[in-house]
Parts: sequence; C-alpha cells; structure tokens
Amino acid sequence: MAVAKKEARIKVRVYPNAARGEVAGFVEGVLRVKVTAPPVKGKANKELVALLSQVLGVDKSLVSIATGQTSRNKVIAVDGLSQEEIMKRLSSFGADASR
Repeated sequence: MAVAKKEARIKVRVYPNAARGEVAGFVEGVLRVKVTAPPVKGKANKELVALLSQVLGVDKSLVSIATGQTSRNKVIAVDGLSQEEIMKRLSSFGADASR
C-alpha cells in the first residue's frame, strides 16, 4: 500500500543582492525572502533553498523550486511537511501566512 507523500507549496518573492539574507515576512500571502547572492548562475536560488531549509528546520534536499527558476516570483515545494506545519513554522514572520 502506497503512502501519500506530503508536499507543501509556498509562494515566495525573492530579493537578491540584499545586505543580509533573511525571511522578511508575508505580504498578501507571499513570503518575502532576501538573499545576499546575485541572481547569476543560480546563486540566489541556491541561497534561497539553503535559507528556507534552515528556517523550516528541514534538510536542503527536501526544499525545491517548483516554478519560477529565473523569476523573482517562485513557488517553493517542501517535501515531508504539510501546509499547516510550514505555516506554523513561518508564523513568526507575519500573521498574513494563512492566505
């Protein structure tokens, strides 16, 4: 019997070349994340995945970019966590998480 795989998705807007990497909170249901890396050769994407995995407390291999590889607007997929678990872990970054 196959076990349903948990995967949650969150909308993210990335701000590359920031002074420091941080999760800046939710605005209209979109998580704003600042990364220090430039948007060149996937550096900002790599830093985004590393930062989100650290904030969510999961391994980097469980966090992936589902859509928006070359855009500032992305959809991030997180394996092994439900949508509720992700929102709970990100709740300290803004009350707007439920949208």
